[in-house]
Amino acid sequence: MDAAAAIGVRPSRTTATSDGPHHESADPALNHSLLSNEHHEATETRTMTGDFKNTLNRVAFTSTSIAPPVRKIVMASTIENRMRTPELQSFGAEVRRLREAAGLKQAELGALTNVTRAYIGHVELGKTRCRLDFATRLDNALQADGDIIRAWHELLEKMKSIKYAAYFVNFPKAESTANLIRVYETHIVNGLFQTEAYSRAIIKDPDILSTRLNRQAHVMSDPTPRIFVVLEESVLYRQVGTPAVMCEQLEYLLKLSEHPGMRLQVLPTVYVEDARAAFAIATQADRSDAAYLVTGTGGMTSVNPEDLANLTERFASLQAEALDVRATRALIRKVVEERWT
Repeated sequence: MDAAAAIGVRPSRTTATSDGPHHESADPALNHSLLSNEHHEATETRTMTGDFKNTLNRVAFTSTSIAPPVRKIVMASTIENRMRTPELQSFGAEVRRLREAAGLKQAELGALTNVTRAYIGHVELGKTRCRLDFATRLDNALQADGDIIRAWHELLEKMKSIKYAAYFVNFPKAESTANLIRVYETHIVNGLFQTEAYSRAIIKDPDILSTRLNRQAHVMSDPTPRIFVVLEESVLYRQVGTPAVMCEQLEYLLKLSEHPGMRLQVLPTVYVEDARAAFAIATQADRSDAAYLVTGTGGMTSVNPEDLANLTERFASLQAEALDVRATRALIRKVVEERWT
């Protein structure tokens, strides 16, 4: 109980006075002046200092209480702004090439097309998808003879045909531009590292299969990002398709493990705290991260700092428990020989 309440101050209202706020009690004989009201962020407390007076005496008081936490709002770029697709980047590169060939600066092209220099920059960097009417204005301004319009149709219209589940659609955008990818898999080989036959045994929709294979081709093309993979041992034994499919898949993993930018480790059947579901983390050159987490109803993409910190720590724990690269290769060869041939 604070000091004012302890000496019987009733509910009051506050009025402004020349020497600070004055609190008038419901009882006209009981009034007090508030001299200070300070919030201490480190201890999350609030201290009020004042004096209490009635017709008989005057008492100074200080009261400290728990203060509600101050909410801090952190502004962050959206996942769409941070993840550029290869289609948008290719279109932007073509616009930049034609602008430079025409001898124009971004501001000059912006003036010709009635947009800002910044917008031209966003288009060239693949940060935004422009409309067809703007692509037409670009083509006219650069006297490109239809090259930009064709590029718009060929590259940007492809985006409409790419089929990803709604919960996964944002992650391939981060994955495609990442310079580091960390993957933990629990049940099947991750889609990036599947052979076509293995993928066909899982995916029946031809459009989704095509998207999967195109995603692989883009991420695994030069320059390939650094890739760290932890694969649960049970994946090596879980049959997908025929034994021949499994044999080919595991041999492909062996081949990938020889790549200088790839670190593949198998996790023996041991318990690792909090490692309950598969996930992947894509890290960009600017060290920004995005994560994809498998859930019971599909999955989710997250750029939440707390999620990312937890997953990064979890991945380090998984790597520590997993076999080293050489032991991993030896185990995969053994499983191929003893189980799938």
